Amino acid sequence: MSNETAKLLAGVALGDRECAKALMAHVYEELRTMAANRMQSERRDHTLQPTALVNEVYLRMMGQTKVDWRDKSHFCAVAAGLMRRILIDYARKRSAVKRGGKSRPLNLEDQLELGEETDPFDLIALDEVLTELGCLNERHARIVEMRYFAGLNIEETAVALGISPATVKNDWRVARA
Repeated sequence: MSNETAKLLAGVALGDRECAKALMAHVYEELRTMAANRMQSERRDHTLQPTALVNEVYLRMMGQTKVDWRDKSHFCAVAAGLMRRILIDYARKRSAVKRGGKSRPLNLEDQLELGEETDPFDLIALDEVLTELGCLNERHARIVEMRYFAGLNIEETAVALGISPATVKNDWRVARA
């Protein structure tokens, strides 16, 4: 992690709004890339665009208090989790029963294939599966979340979670099973 990133994260942890603005500028492109990767698998007529998703993530992150940002990877991991929640919220709104929506079974293996358009019903089901997986093994759930929602590769996920790439590969295989 660069000294600048560490300094900015420390400032944000202390509530410095100027550091928060500078941090956003510092990590914006990385967050935008994460959002764009994730949005590629959303439906084509999705009203939320990558820039809006990043802005929503930023607002939620800066609205949090007493967060001890360990490093840039931790920041990006939290951003991935927030992207998941935001997309799930949008999917739930779209598929609300009053609008004719209903749940249907999910094949997790199919949903983990990046690049395919995601049905909002499947996104909600994926969230439910991840919640259940989190109860069984929190690290497996975090790996799926980071790979699927943030579009991180094995190495990036390993750095974000502070584990080895081999562990990520094994956990990814187990989580998909």
